[in-house]
Amino acid sequence: MRTLAIGDIHGCITALDTLLEFVEPAAEDHIVTLGDYVDRGPNSKGVIDRVLGLRQRHDVACLRGNHEIMMQNGRDDEMAFHTWMMYGGEETMLSYGVTEEECIPEHLVSIPEAHWLFLDETCLNYYQTETHIFVHANVWPALPLEEQSDSFLFWERFANNGPHCSGKKVVCGHSSQKSGWPLNVGHSVCIDTWVYGEGWLTCLDVESGKFWQANEKGERRTGLLA
Repeated sequence: MRTLAIGDIHGCITALDTLLEFVEPAAEDHIVTLGDYVDRGPNSKGVIDRVLGLRQRHDVACLRGNHEIMMQNGRDDEMAFHTWMMYGGEETMLSYGVTEEECIPEHLVSIPEAHWLFLDETCLNYYQTETHIFVHANVWPALPLEEQSDSFLFWERFANNGPHCSGKKVVCGHSSQKSGWPLNVGHSVCIDTWVYGEGWLTCLDVESGKFWQANEKGERRTGLLA
């Protein structure tokens, strides 16, 4: 059994489909998705549909990212909605079949209830195993997971603040690595590799350190953590 972590997808359905075909998750594999399914890329709706389908076939823990939080906040507050539009929300709305002129709060009804349930009830703030901690953004090393602030879990940029007090290795996304390669500092690894830009979508086998990558061109590559 492998534990497979998938970094920030950001609406990049071609990269996600290519990556899943490349990795070939087995029935016994455990998958952790690190959040930011939506915004910036061309098909956020398709990404959420694909993740929901993946959950029907595999054991998948889905984390919540800051872009999901912006989307949720935009449902309840008009100012938050317009802020979301500036950070990729418009691309997300377009993927649900609305036009640019229809990117207004009233057209949030185009988003299926199953997708709101995914954001509200399925997505987790963090996840852990006996050996690893999975968060979207970062953790403060001296605090247990249940005491971490939302600012660290969802918004804090990756920094080498030292190992977590649990002794577990941290796997995170959020801080896009423009090099296209995962950033490994020993006690923590960041696997947001900028798929919506000119980078790659990464899947990491957290035990072996092997990773697979795919991009929106359908290209593939693999490697081992440095």
